[in-house]
Amino acid sequence: MFIEQINTKKFNFLLYLPISLGFIALIGINYYSSIDVDQEALIKEMIRTLGYNLTFVSMVFPLSFACLLLLLWVKLVHKQSITSLTTSRKKVDWKRIFFAFGLWSSITIGITLAQYYISPENYVVNFDLIPFLIFLGIAVLLLPLQTSFEEYLFRGYMMQGIGVATRSRLVPLLFTSFLFGIMHIANPEIGKMGLILLVYYIITGFFLGIMTLMDDGLELSLGFHAANNLIGVLLVTSDWSALQTASILKDVSEPNAVFDVIFPLIIIYPVLLFIFSKKYNWTDWKMKLTGKITTLKHVNDFKSV
Repeated sequence: MFIEQINTKKFNFLLYLPISLGFIALIGINYYSSIDVDQEALIKEMIRTLGYNLTFVSMVFPLSFACLLLLLWVKLVHKQSITSLTTSRKKVDWKRIFFAFGLWSSITIGITLAQYYISPENYVVNFDLIPFLIFLGIAVLLLPLQTSFEEYLFRGYMMQGIGVATRSRLVPLLFTSFLFGIMHIANPEIGKMGLILLVYYIITGFFLGIMTLMDDGLELSLGFHAANNLIGVLLVTSDWSALQTASILKDVSEPNAVFDVIFPLIIIYPVLLFIFSKKYNWTDWKMKLTGKITTLKHVNDFKSV
């Protein structure tokens, strides 16, 4: 099991505190420093000064670099393998990652095309070949690292650490989902659409956490999250989004909370969970999502390479 595999005599919850509390503190600092700041105007000024691509790099690079630091911390301080942080399987299942990436990419492209066909007046073509190709290279390099950091931190590192410390699966699922949502509280989208958007982020974290626990690994959430951010920024940008890019289309409409927030929560996420559950034969949902963690693995069972 994904959480149980680190429940060994080597487990030391104190080692989880610097990264976890440090990141929570950064969320608080970021939020309080953004109060009374016009995030939309600030981003526009950065774009005027640096351009789209350098602004994008400045916003994404910190978490992309943090991914490498987190993996080093796990390897050197916890003496834990990256494989055991990623999955309960003997090796990372790349087919799962690519399946989730491909499935969500296809759905995202399909929804975007449908929206453009139904309401073309809401979009302007933003495509410029050379800037787009440059942005494509930057995005492919940095965004998977950025999304992987969030998955490794919340659904991997914190899920495992809090799970063993509390002997619970439900506690880390709820806590990391809430924290994942709160992490986005300073985003300009919140100012544009209101706090209801936090519900979307929290439920998205819950959805990703369910995938992780039911599938005993991060592979599906890694693929989904990478597709969500990468394909999203390549397809559409807007003046009120956190990541404004040299994308193919620009959304010039007012955001619709019902379609942008409620629709994914009540329709798309349950359908995706159904697809994954059938493909990977998920069973015993209650135990995997709410069951207690009691087994102490022998110290020699812990993966260390």
